Formats: sequence, C-alpha cells, structure tokens
Amino acid sequence: MTLKLNIDTRSWRNHIKELHEEFPGLVPVAKGNGYGFGLDVLAREAARLKDDCLAVGTAHEVAKVRDAGWSRDVIVLNPWRPFDETATVLIDDPQIITVVSRLEDLDELRKKHPRARVVAELMTSMRRHGITPEEIESVDAGSLGFEGWTMHLPLKGQLAEAKQLASAAIAHHRGAVWVSHLDIGDYRRLRTQLGVQTRMRMGTRLWLGAPQALSTTATVLDVHRITRGTRYGYHQASAPRDGWLVVVSGGTSHGIALSAPPSARSLRQRGVSLAQGVLDAVGFSRSPFSIGGRKRPFAEPPHMHASMLFVGGSEPGVKVGDEIPVTARQTTTTCDEITWN
Repeated sequence: MTLKLNIDTRSWRNHIKELHEEFPGLVPVAKGNGYGFGLDVLAREAARLKDDCLAVGTAHEVAKVRDAGWSRDVIVLNPWRPFDETATVLIDDPQIITVVSRLEDLDELRKKHPRARVVAELMTSMRRHGITPEEIESVDAGSLGFEGWTMHLPLKGQLAEAKQLASAAIAHHRGAVWVSHLDIGDYRRLRTQLGVQTRMRMGTRLWLGAPQALSTTATVLDVHRITRGTRYGYHQASAPRDGWLVVVSGGTSHGIALSAPPSARSLRQRGVSLAQGVLDAVGFSRSPFSIGGRKRPFAEPPHMHASMLFVGGSEPGVKVGDEIPVTARQTTTTCDEITWN
C-alpha cells in the first residue's frame, strides 16, 4: 500500500551511460530529494559508473551520500558563507570542493583555511550568486587549492555568455571551467575554444531525461459508494452527484499536489491557469491520479499519506489493491518504494 516509483532499469541506465559518453567531464548532481530517487540511490549509481566527483546541493547532504558509500570528491554547490557551520566543518576535508561566490568569503578562506579546495563562482544572467566580471581581476586564491571557475547558466544554455565569462576568468587565473545547462554541441564548442578542462554538472537531464523508463503508481486503499449530498472528509464537503470516493496512497508527505507557481508566459498557459483556478474554486481540483485514463479530481485536499478522489458514475473503475498511474513531479515527490524492473 505505497506510492511506488517503477524503473525500467536497463533503459534508465543506458540513458545515463550515453550522457556520460556524450559529455566528457560530466559531474552527476545529487541534491534535495535526489530527483525522486533518493540521495542514496544516486550516490550508488554514480559510484557504479566510477565518476570521480559528485555534486550535492548543501553541506548537509554530504553525510547522506557518504553514508550510501560515496568515497570520492564532493563539490557543494551552495556557495560557502561564514555563518554556515556545517559547511565550515567540511572545508578542510581534502575530498570536499567548496564553491565561493564573494570576494570577502574568498579572503576569509584564504586566511583561515589556506588548504581548502575551492572553485570561484561567476555571476551569470541568472543573477543568483557570483563574482561579477568587474571583480574577476581581484580574485586571489593564494595558497588555496584552486579548482577553477564555475557558472550556473539559465536553462536554455548561453554559449556566448559562458565563453565570455570563462575567457575573462581563465585569462586572470587559469583553471578548469565548471558549467551547467549547455547542450552537447555548445559544450563541445566551449571545450575546444577554451583549451582548459571542462566539467558539466548535470542533474535533471541525467536522472530524469528518460521519462519512458520511469513511472509512478499509487495503491487503491478503499472504494466507497456515495450519493449526492453525502458529507465526507475532514471538511465535510457534500458530494456534488452520485459517485464514488476512491482512497489512494500518496499525500502531502510524499509531495503530492505540491508544486512551485508556474510563470504563465503564453496565452494558452494563462488560459490553463485560469481554468484550473475555476476548478479549484468549485471544489474540483484535478489530482495527478488517473483512473480509467482520466485524471480524477481530489474530493478534498490530500491528506498526509493518502488522497481522496471523486469518481462520478455507476462504476468506480477500480477495486481495492489496484495500482493506478500518478503523474508525479520527481523533484518534489518522495516515494515509499522503488522497484527495479
């Protein structure tokens, strides 16, 4: 009675292997919920492929991948800050690479942790973290183990931006260039044009780039016949018509129905958002659970470990114990079980 992630093992691993072959210097990223697989699974997969470096999001995730058996280099992607005690404890670990995105932080590390391994992050058009182009000439790594420069590019990789920033950086201090979100053609051009080692950080495209190899299913836990006006659930809503309450595994603790607000840029996207808002207002929020080939509405907001769905008609289309498809957003979903097929 679980929310289950089903993996076509051969297809999934073939996809991962192909990307490693296409992107020399690939560095797998294992962060957050492990892209729905869990950090332990991704650490073991990276070790199986004999990768030399694994990227994590925060210093707190280092222990998790090491507990799973990862014993090689780890780069912590969140830039170091003096008040981050967990990250500071790890700085002098010879297998930890620390990202530095401010000149003042670089100065402090140079003085207090002179043997730390660091990469300097450059400010890109993402405008999240980074040393600005004007500050590059002020970067002084001193005796630090300088591992190069890193850039976090927008989702649609910008080759011209990457080349311009990297060229200015390596002209000041030669070192490897770590990038993200470039397609294979742009990555190859960058490698050729810069003439230094390049490392491609990859998470979503690596682990979730073969959707045909992944599916999520929920178990039907109960099915109840209800008539129009019947009250149910925490909020005692009334059934809008005759139908069925179908209780399935998967709730807020799994990340069900949790998502970041989308940016509706096109007229169609705005229309979809408006339509969904109308459905929410009348109590028919569409769920990610499908029965009979259709996504069924939540009967009420999902519970901690289960969700109640409303199915209209004379037959529910499912019985207790059935497994039904779930359209899950892997980066916000944590399944109870993984099956390797």
